[in-house]
Amino acid sequence: MKLRVLILGYGKMGNAMGHLLDARHDVRVWNMGKVLKGSHATLENEVAEAQVILFCLPVNPHREIASRIAPHVARDSLCLTIAKGLDESGRTAAQVFEAELAGCCHYGVLYGPMISEEIRTDRHAFADAVLSDSADFDVIESLFHGSKLVCRQSSDMHGRSWSVILKNVYAILFGVADELQLGKNMRGHLMVGAMAELSGIAQAFGGQAHTPYGYAGLGDLMTTGTSEDSHHHTLGRQLASGDWSDISGEGVHTLQMVEKYRLFEWRAFPLFALARDIVHAPETLRESVDDYLTVLRETQSCSI
Repeated sequence: MKLRVLILGYGKMGNAMGHLLDARHDVRVWNMGKVLKGSHATLENEVAEAQVILFCLPVNPHREIASRIAPHVARDSLCLTIAKGLDESGRTAAQVFEAELAGCCHYGVLYGPMISEEIRTDRHAFADAVLSDSADFDVIESLFHGSKLVCRQSSDMHGRSWSVILKNVYAILFGVADELQLGKNMRGHLMVGAMAELSGIAQAFGGQAHTPYGYAGLGDLMTTGTSEDSHHHTLGRQLASGDWSDISGEGVHTLQMVEKYRLFEWRAFPLFALARDIVHAPETLRESVDDYLTVLRETQSCSI
């Protein structure tokens, strides 16, 4: 089924989604306040005719744009987001959609290992699709049919949102460990520890314990935490090497928002706390890592 798709944002992921969809669907593009590709001059008119509206934007502008388009979207249209961060109020993209679009249209999230460069070179990508109305998975299947994006219908929108957001925090630690040459065994520990913490945090937000073990958690963490091209892996390396000139990214912003709004008891999660301390005081990075490992050895358990 050919769909009319409106892509909001035409950066790396917007381009990647256009690459996936252009050959099979009627794709329109809005970026930086202008309709770049479409039959109308305004965003509102393009939105009114779109069956699928794909937010390829950071989470910060989601509220403004969602509230702007809400009066114009068709009730049976589907708004999707790929944003993996928190806005300045500490809200996920799913929470913004729930607040601004519930009752206006259907909405959902697409989260998983979806590196834009790989999508544009026709390699496979993978995503959990979590929808406000599960019947809309037929639209997802039509949208990506024939492409190399494999989507799996999933549940627990808020649990998966937090999994994919927090994985950027843990990915920093993988970069730190690699730069300090702590070895591949350390990678194994970080993966196990991060997944246990993600599961606990997801449950703190009413999610399910197993949710982080999907594409949006484990799959995306494996990709981001071990990829030399990952911003957060690179950031971890830079911090460990003494380069503190540009400490930024979605993971850094997430750390700031979690602490600012006390979104959960972050000190109860040792790896998350280690990432926070490293970003907050990179000059004591080695001491922080050593302290973490010392405590880990002293509290080790033989139970499995």
